[in-house]
Amino acid sequence: AVLNASLKDHPYEGLAVACPYAPRLSDRSPAGAKPYGSFVVDDLIPTVKKRLGSTKGGIDGVSMGGRLALLVGLAHPETFAAVGALQPAIAAGEADLFADLLARARKQRPALAFRLVSSEDDPFLGAVQALSEALVARKLDHQLVVTPGPHDYIWNKGPGSYELLLWHERVMRGLTPP
Repeated sequence: AVLNASLKDHPYEGLAVACPYAPRLSDRSPAGAKPYGSFVVDDLIPTVKKRLGSTKGGIDGVSMGGRLALLVGLAHPETFAAVGALQPAIAAGEADLFADLLARARKQRPALAFRLVSSEDDPFLGAVQALSEALVARKLDHQLVVTPGPHDYIWNKGPGSYELLLWHERVMRGLTPP
């Protein structure tokens, strides 16, 4: 209902999406994500900008891709205006790590938009909530959305995709996301 009301006020104008393969990393740390981050920042983004003329961009992903989006996006705030993650494959014990990464990224880009999305039956929900609590404790502005549903492809193609696309489109247009 919230998304539909938002669309009534501001119809969706579109968004270019590049969807690279997100590998399962053996080293899931920030250092382990560096090579993938280099590919995204040094190869993928320049190619997309050259082909589409796009000047602003965000990063997002689902599950392991959500984890990678957090690691890459927060390591490169000069590249991304928005960082989000859907049902990111993180552990509750990593909440401080990711909160610290956002704090460092915000020092470089104070207006960096940040959003976490999970679902009621997502096995990562507790970790996502722990990260949100760590962000609140540090007074780091963010959005947390929890929808009904499991951690599966049906959720990804439905509520997850709608949330991802509309949130990024609104951030890139300078509008308040629903």
